[in-house]
Amino acid sequence: MNLEERIKQSETRIFKAVFPNTTNHYDTLFGGTAMQLMDEVAFIAATRFCRKRVVTVSSDRIDFTQPIPAGTIVELIARVISVGNTSLKVQVEIYVEEMYSDVRTKAVSGTFAFVAIDEHKQPIRVLSEV
Repeated sequence: MNLEERIKQSETRIFKAVFPNTTNHYDTLFGGTAMQLMDEVAFIAATRFCRKRVVTVSSDRIDFTQPIPAGTIVELIARVISVGNTSLKVQVEIYVEEMYSDVRTKAVSGTFAFVAIDEHKQPIRVLSEV
């Protein structure tokens, strides 16, 4: 499988409902909760891409451009955007949808970096065949 096909097949989408127990006093999703969900979907995409143990090593700029109100649905989309020898970067976008209309807007975006590791927690090549 070539790199482009591998990237396409590893794209990961997760849907969540935003319930009041995940919101702040403004009735919008906690930023930390959004970041946790983003790291989780990024981890899944990175793992699906290389099928190796990976760990998060950094998150680049995370932009919160729209609030995510309670009572909405969010879709998280993670895509591998670059691949190094032992690391890869995954871009994550969160879209918010109103439950009872077709309104959908991008609310958050950010990038997460991962390193592939062996059973001794030492960095290894992301792709074996390279």
